[in-house]
Amino acid sequence: MDFGKLVAEVKRLRDQGKTVVHSHGVFDVIHPGLVQHLTDSKEQGDVLAITVIRDKDVRRGPGRPLFAAEYRATNVAALHPADLVAVVDDDPPYQCVKKLHANLFAKGKAYGESDLKIHERIFGRDREQYFGDIKIHETDGFFFSSSQIARDLLKLFPDQTNSFLTEFAKRYDFNHIADQINRLKSMKVLLIGDGIIDEYHHCQSMERSSKAPLVVHKYIEHEVFAGGAFAIANHLSGICDNVRLVTLLGKDNSREEFIREHLRSNVQPHFFYRSDGPTIVKKRYLNMHNNQKMFEVNYLNDEYIDEDCEASILEYINTVDKQYDLVLVSDFGHGLITKAIIQAVRARGGVLGVNSQTNSANKGFNLITKYHRPDFVCLDEPEARLATQERFTEMGEVAAKLAAEVGTQCLIVTLGKNGSIAIGDNGEENRTPIFSANVVDTVGAGDAFFAFTAPCFAAAMPLDLISFIGNVVGALAVRIVGNRRPVEKHEVLEFVHNLLH
Repeated sequence: MDFGKLVAEVKRLRDQGKTVVHSHGVFDVIHPGLVQHLTDSKEQGDVLAITVIRDKDVRRGPGRPLFAAEYRATNVAALHPADLVAVVDDDPPYQCVKKLHANLFAKGKAYGESDLKIHERIFGRDREQYFGDIKIHETDGFFFSSSQIARDLLKLFPDQTNSFLTEFAKRYDFNHIADQINRLKSMKVLLIGDGIIDEYHHCQSMERSSKAPLVVHKYIEHEVFAGGAFAIANHLSGICDNVRLVTLLGKDNSREEFIREHLRSNVQPHFFYRSDGPTIVKKRYLNMHNNQKMFEVNYLNDEYIDEDCEASILEYINTVDKQYDLVLVSDFGHGLITKAIIQAVRARGGVLGVNSQTNSANKGFNLITKYHRPDFVCLDEPEARLATQERFTEMGEVAAKLAAEVGTQCLIVTLGKNGSIAIGDNGEENRTPIFSANVVDTVGAGDAFFAFTAPCFAAAMPLDLISFIGNVVGALAVRIVGNRRPVEKHEVLEFVHNLLH
């Protein structure tokens, strides 16, 4: 049933005096606990309406959902308690509950504490805003974890990852991790970095040109995202209430209105302007059938900013509030981060985190070694190998060498399909496997990883927990096209919960 029709049907039933109960979820594993939950739910009223979360909004971890939404809806509709079933979006979560407006919303009692941790606003301080006068009924019964069932029966992870998760769960439980992440909201973060506008132009392949050796493509549509430091600020805003962004725009065609519209409300931007170049725009052209990137065009002046612009930024850095818990530098090597700015940021004191990126515009010229004693560093494997000039050496040795060379307390290197490796202040090494099965787009995943792990480091979380959270965020980020949206805290908590249960 279409959700709009379901809403109308629920209203009609309520107008007739019927009591409608609403249950909402993924429903990709039908197990005894689920059947008991639905049976209990139905007993609370006359009609049970079930909403099934659409595939794109399922946040249960790798390999989930096991079946497409249409099949999941058909399966749950075949169960005897179900009366009405519809497939719905779930971004933001639980939005359908207020729209459907049943008499009762039924949820499993066993999930009560974790739901409050994951969706603290929805089931906590803003509960009335989300549910209005809808009563919440918690069903009793024995607890089955659909995530555990899926992992055990379908072997969604290799044995090495399963062993890692088993040992990790002995050291940390979900509530502890959720409390650690939720405590980050009071952290004040100052972010300095290159803001980038990402454009994805989706094209359809045509025929080879008769006049030149090239393949012609037909433009279909395009999307525009706030990327680079803009995206990092948005990721940060989901876990930290106070984020200040210092970045650079072009004086001509600054795209400032678009940028302001696409920054979260708790991101406070401070823009500086260069007169000798545009706001950075990176246009990627993709084959719409397989989402493969064909080529990219960059609009930028990658030379260093002039002395006047640099002086303005230095003055701001030296006078802005000193009470920031964390200062982050997102250095894409596009001309904003000069030697003087690096020195000024380091001189501020406090915790300094750096992500110094290698890309097509700066390869070999934007190495982390230009930073002296940053507290936290996040790189990918090619960036670490370039900085150490170690092409074939085992990655653990490369990471240890680089951490010692730059004098950092914590270095994390992302390794793609091999997860990540972290080196602590005492030389401690930690390796964390990958948690992603489906990769949609890797653009922006490293930025998301940096945005979440740096505050975790500043909050003095243990090295293995920082890496674990980073890999969870990375697994979520690669499912998002470009920087279409940030990784949300509730997604991270839900993913963690399902990994550990």
